[in-house]
Amino acid sequence: MYRIGIDLGGTKIEGVILDADGKEVFRKRIPTEREHGYQHILQRLKSMHDDLVATVPGKPTTFGIGTPGALSPRTGLLKGSNTVCMNNQPVKVDLEKLIGRKIEIQNDANCFAMAEALLGAGKGKKLVFGIIMGTGCGGGIVYKGEVFTGPQAIAGEWGHICIDPNGPLCFCGQKGCGETLISGAGLEARYAEKYGVRRPLKEVEAAYFTGEPQAMEFMQTFFNHFGRAVANLIDILDPDLIVIGGGVSNFPAVYTEGVKAVRKYVFTDDLQTPIVKNQLGDSAGVFGAALVGI
Repeated sequence: MYRIGIDLGGTKIEGVILDADGKEVFRKRIPTEREHGYQHILQRLKSMHDDLVATVPGKPTTFGIGTPGALSPRTGLLKGSNTVCMNNQPVKVDLEKLIGRKIEIQNDANCFAMAEALLGAGKGKKLVFGIIMGTGCGGGIVYKGEVFTGPQAIAGEWGHICIDPNGPLCFCGQKGCGETLISGAGLEARYAEKYGVRRPLKEVEAAYFTGEPQAMEFMQTFFNHFGRAVANLIDILDPDLIVIGGGVSNFPAVYTEGVKAVRKYVFTDDLQTPIVKNQLGDSAGVFGAALVGI
Protein backbone atom coordinates (compact mmCIF):
# COMPACT_ATOMS: atom_id res chain seq x y z
CA MET A 1 0.00 0.00 0.00
CA TYR A 2 1.37 3.40 -0.98
CA ARG A 3 0.49 6.55 0.93
CA ILE A 4 -0.23 9.83 -0.85
CA GLY A 5 0.05 13.05 1.14
CA ILE A 6 -0.54 16.66 0.12
CA ASP A 7 0.48 19.64 2.23
CA LEU A 8 -1.69 22.63 1.28
CA GLY A 9 0.16 25.85 2.06
CA GLY A 10 -0.59 29.47 1.30
CA THR A 11 2.10 29.69 -1.40
CA LYS A 12 2.81 26.08 -2.37
CA ILE A 13 1.14 22.70 -2.61
CA GLU A 14 3.53 19.85 -1.90
CA GLY A 15 2.79 16.21 -2.59
CA VAL A 16 4.59 13.02 -1.66
CA ILE A 17 4.24 9.26 -2.04
CA LEU A 18 5.50 7.01 0.74
CA ASP A 19 5.92 3.25 0.47
CA ALA A 20 4.76 0.75 3.09
CA ASP A 21 7.90 1.41 5.15
CA GLY A 22 7.41 5.18 5.17
CA LYS A 23 10.17 5.81 2.63
CA GLU A 24 9.77 8.61 0.12
CA VAL A 25 9.09 7.38 -3.42
CA PHE A 26 8.23 10.63 -5.19
CA ARG A 27 7.76 14.31 -4.34
CA LYS A 28 6.43 17.31 -6.23
CA ARG A 29 5.71 20.99 -5.53
CA ILE A 30 3.48 23.43 -7.38
CA PRO A 31 2.37 26.98 -6.52
CA THR A 32 -0.99 27.26 -4.75
CA GLU A 33 -2.12 30.28 -6.77
CA ARG A 34 -4.62 31.18 -4.07
CA GLU A 35 -5.27 34.55 -5.71
CA HIS A 36 -7.43 32.65 -8.21
CA GLY A 37 -9.81 31.48 -5.50
CA TYR A 38 -11.35 28.38 -3.99
CA GLN A 39 -12.36 26.42 -7.08
CA HIS A 40 -8.95 26.95 -8.65
CA ILE A 41 -7.22 25.56 -5.54
CA LEU A 42 -9.46 22.48 -5.67
CA GLN A 43 -8.37 21.91 -9.26
CA ARG A 44 -4.72 22.32 -8.24
CA LEU A 45 -5.20 19.68 -5.54
CA LYS A 46 -6.86 17.31 -8.02
CA SER A 47 -4.01 17.82 -10.49
CA MET A 48 -1.42 17.07 -7.78
CA HIS A 49 -3.33 13.96 -6.66
CA ASP A 50 -3.60 12.66 -10.23
CA ASP A 51 0.11 13.23 -10.89
CA LEU A 52 1.04 11.35 -7.71
CA VAL A 53 -1.25 8.41 -8.49
CA ALA A 54 0.22 8.20 -12.00
CA THR A 55 3.67 7.44 -10.55
CA VAL A 56 2.37 4.19 -9.01
CA PRO A 57 -0.14 3.04 -11.67
CA GLY A 58 -2.50 0.32 -10.62
CA LYS A 59 -1.27 0.28 -7.01
CA PRO A 60 -3.60 0.79 -4.03
CA THR A 61 -3.09 4.12 -2.23
CA THR A 62 -4.33 6.03 0.80
CA PHE A 63 -4.79 9.80 0.59
CA GLY A 64 -4.46 12.56 3.18
CA ILE A 65 -4.25 16.34 3.11
CA GLY A 66 -2.72 18.65 5.70
CA THR A 67 -3.86 22.27 5.86
CA PRO A 68 -3.88 25.22 8.23
CA GLY A 69 -7.18 25.27 10.09
CA ALA A 70 -9.52 22.35 10.69
CA LEU A 71 -12.85 20.95 9.59
CA SER A 72 -15.64 21.99 11.94
CA PRO A 73 -17.28 18.86 13.40
CA ARG A 74 -20.53 20.87 13.57
CA THR A 75 -20.71 22.15 9.99
CA GLY A 76 -18.09 20.18 8.07
CA LEU A 77 -16.70 23.47 6.76
CA LEU A 78 -13.05 24.50 6.98
CA LYS A 79 -12.25 27.06 9.67
CA GLY A 80 -9.10 28.92 10.69
CA SER A 81 -7.16 28.69 7.41
CA ASN A 82 -4.76 31.47 6.48
CA THR A 83 -5.79 30.89 2.85
CA VAL A 84 -8.99 32.74 3.59
CA CYS A 85 -10.86 31.72 0.43
CA MET A 86 -10.87 28.15 1.83
CA ASN A 87 -12.68 29.13 5.03
CA ASN A 88 -16.37 28.27 5.40
CA GLN A 89 -16.13 25.94 2.42
CA PRO A 90 -17.04 22.21 2.30
CA VAL A 91 -13.52 21.30 1.25
CA LYS A 92 -13.72 17.60 2.05
CA VAL A 93 -17.07 17.04 0.33
CA ASP A 94 -16.08 19.05 -2.73
CA LEU A 95 -12.70 17.34 -3.11
CA GLU A 96 -14.15 13.86 -2.69
CA LYS A 97 -16.64 14.60 -5.49
CA LEU A 98 -13.95 16.10 -7.70
CA ILE A 99 -11.36 13.36 -7.21
CA GLY A 100 -13.76 10.47 -6.80
CA ARG A 101 -12.40 8.95 -3.59
CA LYS A 102 -12.53 9.25 0.20
CA ILE A 103 -9.91 11.53 1.73
CA GLU A 104 -8.74 12.57 5.18
CA ILE A 105 -8.08 16.23 5.96
CA GLN A 106 -6.11 17.15 9.07
CA ASN A 107 -4.72 20.31 10.60
CA ASP A 108 -1.09 20.87 9.59
CA ALA A 109 0.12 20.75 13.21
CA ASN A 110 -1.50 17.33 13.62
CA CYS A 111 0.32 16.21 10.48
CA PHE A 112 3.61 17.51 11.90
CA ALA A 113 3.02 15.61 15.15
CA MET A 114 2.06 12.42 13.30
CA ALA A 115 5.19 12.47 11.13
CA GLU A 116 7.53 13.11 14.04
CA ALA A 117 5.79 10.46 16.16
CA LEU A 118 6.03 7.70 13.57
CA LEU A 119 9.12 8.60 11.53
CA GLY A 120 11.05 11.24 13.47
CA ALA A 121 12.01 12.29 16.98
CA GLY A 122 9.10 10.48 18.66
CA LYS A 123 9.57 7.11 16.99
CA GLY A 124 8.74 4.33 19.46
CA LYS A 125 6.99 6.65 21.95
CA LYS A 126 3.39 6.07 23.00
CA LEU A 127 2.20 9.64 23.61
CA VAL A 128 3.84 12.44 21.59
CA PHE A 129 2.95 16.12 21.69
CA GLY A 130 4.13 18.05 18.64
CA ILE A 131 4.31 21.82 18.94
CA ILE A 132 4.92 24.32 16.17
CA MET A 133 6.37 27.70 17.07
CA GLY A 134 6.46 29.64 13.83
CA THR A 135 4.22 32.42 12.59
CA GLY A 136 1.74 31.10 15.14
CA CYS A 137 1.64 28.36 17.77
CA GLY A 138 0.05 25.07 16.78
CA GLY A 139 0.05 21.65 18.37
CA GLY A 140 -0.95 18.06 17.83
CA ILE A 141 -1.38 14.96 19.98
CA VAL A 142 -0.46 11.48 18.74
CA TYR A 143 -1.34 8.50 20.94
CA LYS A 144 -0.37 4.97 19.94
CA GLY A 145 0.21 6.06 16.37
CA GLU A 146 -3.09 7.90 15.92
CA VAL A 147 -3.88 11.62 15.91
CA PHE A 148 -6.26 12.64 18.70
CA THR A 149 -8.40 15.58 17.61
CA GLY A 150 -11.22 15.69 20.18
CA PRO A 151 -14.95 16.28 19.63
CA GLN A 152 -14.41 19.96 18.74
CA ALA A 153 -11.24 19.39 16.66
CA ILE A 154 -9.22 21.59 19.03
CA ALA A 155 -7.10 19.00 20.86
CA GLY A 156 -3.51 20.20 21.00
CA GLU A 157 -4.29 23.89 20.47
CA TRP A 158 -1.78 24.88 23.13
CA GLY A 159 -1.17 28.26 21.46
CA HIS A 160 -4.44 29.45 22.97
CA ILE A 161 -3.65 28.54 26.54
CA CYS A 162 -3.63 31.85 28.40
CA ILE A 163 -0.21 32.68 29.85
CA ASP A 164 -0.97 36.25 30.90
CA PRO A 165 -4.62 37.40 31.19
CA ASN A 166 -3.42 41.01 31.01
CA GLY A 167 -1.28 40.32 27.96
CA PRO A 168 -1.73 41.38 24.32
CA LEU A 169 -4.94 40.72 22.42
CA CYS A 170 -4.90 37.54 20.34
CA PHE A 171 -6.73 37.11 17.03
CA CYS A 172 -8.98 34.59 18.82
CA GLY A 173 -10.39 37.42 20.95
CA GLN A 174 -8.67 36.47 24.21
CA LYS A 175 -5.70 38.15 25.87
CA GLY A 176 -2.26 36.75 26.63
CA CYS A 177 -2.44 33.54 24.60
CA GLY A 178 0.82 31.70 23.92
CA GLU A 179 0.30 32.62 20.26
CA THR A 180 0.95 36.28 21.14
CA LEU A 181 3.91 35.70 23.44
CA ILE A 182 6.05 32.80 22.20
CA SER A 183 5.38 32.34 18.48
CA GLY A 184 7.91 33.80 16.06
CA ALA A 185 5.53 36.53 14.91
CA GLY A 186 4.40 37.17 18.49
CA LEU A 187 7.97 37.59 19.71
CA GLU A 188 8.79 40.09 16.96
CA ALA A 189 5.64 42.07 17.79
CA ARG A 190 6.44 42.08 21.53
CA TYR A 191 10.02 43.23 20.84
CA ALA A 192 8.76 46.16 18.74
CA GLU A 193 6.22 46.98 21.46
CA LYS A 194 8.83 46.98 24.22
CA TYR A 195 11.77 48.66 22.49
CA GLY A 196 10.08 50.70 19.75
CA VAL A 197 11.92 49.08 16.85
CA ARG A 198 11.09 46.09 14.65
CA ARG A 199 13.85 43.50 14.62
CA PRO A 200 13.90 40.04 13.00
CA LEU A 201 13.79 37.28 15.59
CA LYS A 202 16.95 35.67 14.19
CA GLU A 203 18.80 38.93 14.84
CA VAL A 204 17.54 39.05 18.43
CA GLU A 205 18.60 35.43 18.94
CA ALA A 206 22.09 36.15 17.60
CA ALA A 207 22.36 39.19 19.88
CA TYR A 208 21.35 37.01 22.83
CA PHE A 209 24.32 34.73 22.23
CA THR A 210 26.71 37.70 22.07
CA GLY A 211 25.44 38.87 25.45
CA GLU A 212 23.63 42.04 24.32
CA PRO A 213 21.75 43.19 27.47
CA GLN A 214 18.52 44.13 25.66
CA ALA A 215 18.32 40.81 23.84
CA MET A 216 19.22 38.94 27.03
CA GLU A 217 16.41 40.66 28.92
CA PHE A 218 13.88 40.05 26.17
CA MET A 219 14.71 36.37 25.69
CA GLN A 220 14.58 35.76 29.42
CA THR A 221 10.95 36.85 29.33
CA PHE A 222 10.41 34.47 26.41
CA PHE A 223 11.95 31.55 28.33
CA ASN A 224 9.66 32.30 31.26
CA HIS A 225 6.54 32.31 29.06
CA PHE A 226 7.70 29.18 27.22
CA GLY A 227 8.28 27.44 30.55
CA ARG A 228 4.79 28.22 31.80
CA ALA A 229 3.10 27.16 28.55
CA VAL A 230 4.95 23.85 28.19
CA ALA A 231 4.66 23.05 31.91
CA ASN A 232 0.88 23.50 31.62
CA LEU A 233 0.60 20.96 28.83
CA ILE A 234 2.92 18.49 30.61
CA ASP A 235 0.78 18.82 33.75
CA ILE A 236 -2.30 17.88 31.73
CA LEU A 237 -0.96 15.20 29.36
CA ASP A 238 2.35 13.98 30.83
CA PRO A 239 3.52 12.97 27.32
CA ASP A 240 6.41 10.61 26.60
CA LEU A 241 8.02 13.27 24.43
CA ILE A 242 7.52 16.85 23.20
CA VAL A 243 8.91 17.67 19.76
CA ILE A 244 9.21 21.26 18.55
CA GLY A 245 8.91 22.54 14.99
CA GLY A 246 8.70 25.95 13.33
CA GLY A 247 11.27 28.74 13.14
CA VAL A 248 11.65 29.14 16.91
CA SER A 249 12.68 25.47 17.15
CA ASN A 250 16.01 26.45 15.57
CA PHE A 251 16.96 28.62 18.59
CA PRO A 252 19.33 26.36 20.60
CA ALA A 253 18.65 28.08 23.93
CA VAL A 254 15.07 26.75 23.84
CA TYR A 255 16.51 23.33 24.78
CA THR A 256 18.64 24.68 27.62
CA GLU A 257 17.22 27.87 29.17
CA GLY A 258 13.71 27.13 27.90
CA VAL A 259 13.70 23.65 29.39
CA LYS A 260 15.13 25.04 32.62
CA ALA A 261 12.04 27.28 32.84
CA VAL A 262 9.74 24.32 32.17
CA ARG A 263 11.44 22.48 35.04
CA LYS A 264 10.74 25.47 37.30
CA TYR A 265 6.97 25.47 36.64
CA VAL A 266 6.01 21.85 36.02
CA PHE A 267 4.16 19.96 38.77
CA THR A 268 6.85 17.39 39.53
CA ASP A 269 10.09 17.24 41.45
CA ASP A 270 11.98 15.71 38.51
CA LEU A 271 11.15 16.58 34.89
CA GLN A 272 11.51 13.42 32.80
CA THR A 273 9.81 14.59 29.59
CA PRO A 274 12.27 14.92 26.68
CA ILE A 275 11.76 18.26 24.90
CA VAL A 276 13.52 17.96 21.57
CA LYS A 277 13.92 19.51 18.13
CA ASN A 278 12.19 17.94 15.16
CA GLN A 279 14.10 15.50 12.93
CA LEU A 280 12.13 15.79 9.69
CA GLY A 281 12.31 19.54 9.13
CA ASP A 282 10.16 20.85 6.27
CA SER A 283 9.20 17.29 5.29
CA ALA A 284 7.14 16.69 8.43
CA GLY A 285 3.94 18.32 7.15
CA VAL A 286 3.66 16.42 3.89
CA PHE A 287 4.86 13.15 5.45
CA GLY A 288 2.23 13.54 8.15
CA ALA A 289 -0.47 14.17 5.55
CA ALA A 290 0.48 10.87 3.91
CA LEU A 291 0.43 9.05 7.25
CA VAL A 292 -3.06 10.27 8.27
CA GLY A 293 -4.56 9.30 4.91
CA ILE A 294 -7.38 6.81 4.43
